[in-house]
Amino acid sequence: MIYGPTLLFAVGEGAVIPLIPVIADRLGADVAVAALVAAALVVGQLCGNIPAGWAVARFGERLTMGTAGTVVLLGLVGIVTAPTLALFAAAVFLIGFCAACFALARHSFMTTRVPLHFRARALSLLGGTFRLGMFVGPFISAALLGVFGDENASVVFFAVCQVAMILLVFLGPDPERAVAVPAGRGARAPGIPTDGDAAGDRPAEGEDSGEPVTGSIPAVERVGVFRTMWRSRGVLARLGLAAASLSAVRSARQVVLPLWGVSLGLDASTIAVVVGVSGAIDFALFYASGQVMDRFGRLWAALPAMILMGAGFLALSFTHELASAPMWYSLFAAVLGVGNGLSSGILLTLGADIAPPAEPAAFLGSWRTLTDAGGALAPLLVSALTAVASLSVGVGAMGVIAVLGAAGFIRWVPRFVPRTR
Repeated sequence: MIYGPTLLFAVGEGAVIPLIPVIADRLGADVAVAALVAAALVVGQLCGNIPAGWAVARFGERLTMGTAGTVVLLGLVGIVTAPTLALFAAAVFLIGFCAACFALARHSFMTTRVPLHFRARALSLLGGTFRLGMFVGPFISAALLGVFGDENASVVFFAVCQVAMILLVFLGPDPERAVAVPAGRGARAPGIPTDGDAAGDRPAEGEDSGEPVTGSIPAVERVGVFRTMWRSRGVLARLGLAAASLSAVRSARQVVLPLWGVSLGLDASTIAVVVGVSGAIDFALFYASGQVMDRFGRLWAALPAMILMGAGFLALSFTHELASAPMWYSLFAAVLGVGNGLSSGILLTLGADIAPPAEPAAFLGSWRTLTDAGGALAPLLVSALTAVASLSVGVGAMGVIAVLGAAGFIRWVPRFVPRTR
């Protein structure tokens, strides 16, 4: 009931995402317009985070997840029946919007229900479940295309996954009632650190009575999304920007590796193997990241991840003209995979760590909007620097961003994130 709905949603979404440019092309889009239509998914996620925070705080995680899955079905109908590119892009946007609502609802649930001493492992597993769906989904889509020869088969598969997810959410046991809230959580709603507040300056939690609390989480005051954003401006402007830099570097990796292979003149199969190996390394390490964070602290996963990815991008940017450039490309793709794998679950965990314990959803909406914005802007930055200068300059710039982000984590994680041991 906790990870099953996430896997169903991610597998279905992963099966459809690669086909968005294909369907856009069938509707008459050129390469640039097809890329813009595909970006509507990310824009939908950006626009959905803050409303999702309001919905979860107002209606709860279960209802928000089920409603998002139902609305996704409408978006899938739009994808299949859209007669124009504009309507198709609107359907893609709607799916991205609902994906943000679903992800934030599950993130909020884990934030309030998972004990601190294994929170990072639980959230790394949640992130790994999303990654598993995105990894397996395209293979299922390829198999369906081979059998039916029609992109709509993958859309129908996504719809079946959504129906199964909705039934599981509404008819299965409610985790909000079945999983106890750790005692003392939700007794009151201490504020998030704002300007001038350090982690050690936070008000103490209510005394632990030893009795578990189930059901709804009481709060003295429902603060609201925008008021929460304002109260949290200090941590969002500091630790939030460091987290956005991590999201940017992650997103850039997905764009840079294929582009670098193309710029070296490598064939498509070689590029696919290099990117696939990097992705496999990334996926293999997702649980190790949670183990490191729970045992040694958040910084012990965030810092090595940023340093590895920053060094990988910076070193890669100097290899383009070397005779052994393909070998260095393969090596640094693996390094970037290791760095990205070590960062699995970090953004989820940090958001959970600094969210108000009693009512985290509104804050998490702002946190996820900021990190998603970093991920959305990175490909645009790489593209702009490549057009103005060269791909090497764009790749090197991402390395610099990673180094700056590492410095931000060193400065702000000890200040804002509570100690786990």
